Amino acid sequence: MEDMGKNLRILMNRRNLNQHYDELMARVMKDTDVQQFITANQKAIDQATIDRSAAKLYEFVTEKHKFLSDKASLAPGYEPKLFLNHHFIDVTYVPTAELVAEQKDNALRSRVHSINMPKNIQAARLDQFYPENRTGALQAGVTFVTDYIKEPKKFHQGLYLYGSFGVGKTYLLGAIAHELAVNGFQTTLLHFPTFAVEMKNAIGQNNLMEKIDVIKKAPILMLDDIGADSMSSWIRDDVLGVILQFRMQEELTTFFSSNFSMQALEKEHLTVSQRGENEPLKAKRIMERVRFLSQEVELLGQNRRLKPKNN
Repeated sequence: MEDMGKNLRILMNRRNLNQHYDELMARVMKDTDVQQFITANQKAIDQATIDRSAAKLYEFVTEKHKFLSDKASLAPGYEPKLFLNHHFIDVTYVPTAELVAEQKDNALRSRVHSINMPKNIQAARLDQFYPENRTGALQAGVTFVTDYIKEPKKFHQGLYLYGSFGVGKTYLLGAIAHELAVNGFQTTLLHFPTFAVEMKNAIGQNNLMEKIDVIKKAPILMLDDIGADSMSSWIRDDVLGVILQFRMQEELTTFFSSNFSMQALEKEHLTVSQRGENEPLKAKRIMERVRFLSQEVELLGQNRRLKPKNN
């Protein structure tokens, strides 16, 4: 009697499972996408194929419902699609247009390494450069990008952009970096005065040379705001000098932005140290490397940082 009761319970459980399975499959087979897929592939799909693929068909319908209702799914950002895998119906996950766009944007951002630069520099674009500045500086930037894309392994001088406050020097650097990123090239943008302060702090942290190595070996380097702050002899010779010497030897593309022309940077900023020492030879040594690495371009225009006055 006990064995008969046990066997009866097993049969009843099987019947319940079979009934549940049938209900699930009936729901799966009512799905419009499932029906359309089977119809489109009716020559290759028979009932045996459907039976073998029941788990995958159920997965497709379940994950599609989650996808359409924005619920947590197996692959967020990916839409489930059915496909034939030999004599079996399988599920693949295709990235959505939104995810593709996001991945593309992330890839671009990863190619522009911005250090202590304004957040909006990531949005800089050459075709949005300030109208009144669409002159020599913009053309020089466009020409550089075109030439670099054609021959990336050849040495290309960067630009030494100089001009008064707020005329768009940093913006133009960011726009060039973005255009290079679109074409697969990595750029490091660095606010040099902030970097100089960090280098002083790095002495006590024993990672000075590690930080300098990262910067000096960047494939394309943009040093922003050179000359904005007074520079110690140590920063000039053992930091900036080391970076520029390596980049000159290795012929690595380097950009600069400054409020000073090259001549003014040398005479008014690099020659006299913070201690008031006159060191023209050391300043000339730095400028020889700057001139080797970059082409001087003046950027003219109005100061766009100033808010217009209310009339």
